[in-house]
Amino acid sequence: MNEPLAERVRPKTLEEYVSQTHLVGEQGSLTHQIKKGIIPSLILWGPPGTGKTTLANIIAEESKRPFYVLSAINSGVKDIREVIEKAKQAGGLFTAKNPILFIDEIHRFSKSQQDSLLAAVEKGWVTLIGATTENPSFEVIPALLSRCQVYILNAFGKEDLEQLLERALKKDKQLASKKIELKETEALLRLSGGDGRKLLNIFELVINSEDTDTISVTDELVMKKVQKNTVLYDKTGEQHYDIISAFIKSIRGSDPNAAVYWLARMIEGGEDVKFIARRMLISASEDIGLANPTALVIANTTFQAVATIGYPEARIILSQCAIYLATSAKSNASYMAIGKAQQTVKQTGNLSVPLPLRNAPTKLMKDLGYGDNYQYAHNYDNNFVAAEYLPDELSGSSFYVPGRNQREAALSDFLKKRWKTKYDF
Repeated sequence: MNEPLAERVRPKTLEEYVSQTHLVGEQGSLTHQIKKGIIPSLILWGPPGTGKTTLANIIAEESKRPFYVLSAINSGVKDIREVIEKAKQAGGLFTAKNPILFIDEIHRFSKSQQDSLLAAVEKGWVTLIGATTENPSFEVIPALLSRCQVYILNAFGKEDLEQLLERALKKDKQLASKKIELKETEALLRLSGGDGRKLLNIFELVINSEDTDTISVTDELVMKKVQKNTVLYDKTGEQHYDIISAFIKSIRGSDPNAAVYWLARMIEGGEDVKFIARRMLISASEDIGLANPTALVIANTTFQAVATIGYPEARIILSQCAIYLATSAKSNASYMAIGKAQQTVKQTGNLSVPLPLRNAPTKLMKDLGYGDNYQYAHNYDNNFVAAEYLPDELSGSSFYVPGRNQREAALSDFLKKRWKTKYDF
């Protein structure tokens, strides 16, 4: 059997597991639970190749529980019910260690498929472990999400990836039978994109493509071998992130031709239509913002439309939106403003709300001065009065700086006329 390297060296215990120390390190949030065998239903959320499936297997092994696996790609409601019934019989009604049901790519389950899991999770027939590369808040129904803990797995760093390579060289018999010198790793690490499985697959491809058993792995060798084996689009790996990055940067750079090209790459690769639309929705606010507020409306309408219509017709709507966003005026002023404001909050803590701005629903609060001297803007000319709305400690602070575009130039003039010296851009 031609088993891939990533599968051959898959860790079997927590001690062998690489990275994710915030979850399974000495002080990890899951370590104690795994050791005690007290496992809640949980969702493992992280990029591809970060050890979600491996961790689920280790949890089952360490807790000595029956382990059932379903893939959201090829499982329906009938399959779910059959596995749940088997799990109920295997676990029994009086055992503390109920079976684990692992569902890979749980974000691909429809609402009805996710609904079919609710009773089993709530009644404790199974402990659900779901793995997803997508934000569970968007892709997992609220009723199921509320019954699960969400744990985030991080993309592997350089040290993690190098550790995976060293571990593979030591643990794998096929690699050990060759004389392999790992001379350079930069190309391997860059091509992996933080995906451990992809790293090992590329490494194995390079090794197997050599006719000799004495191999010196260099960046030049890796690039030479990998370029001959590049796929059009891998929606579960590095290109999933590289191409969406190129797409958004093309929109930000006001290049509709490039935006449509990268959009076509994703469509042809079978990318999730909602994933593309969601990223355009973010870009409409982050990159365009107040330079053209209509962009957010169009992006939101696009998201709703393509989610209803689906492929192939959704491609036309996606294209229309991408071109609109790319050719729109740009501003990141709103994005920068909230970033500055959040940083200030972290630095200054919970500053008191000025008394004039406080709500005074009771007599006691009124007696304490809540709402005193509040100047109601509509009682003044032009519905404006130059009052202070920030905490005293932040008086005069500026977070929003209008962008250099026609619409925000008008906003800048408006603020300068109203506030005179406060908004001096």
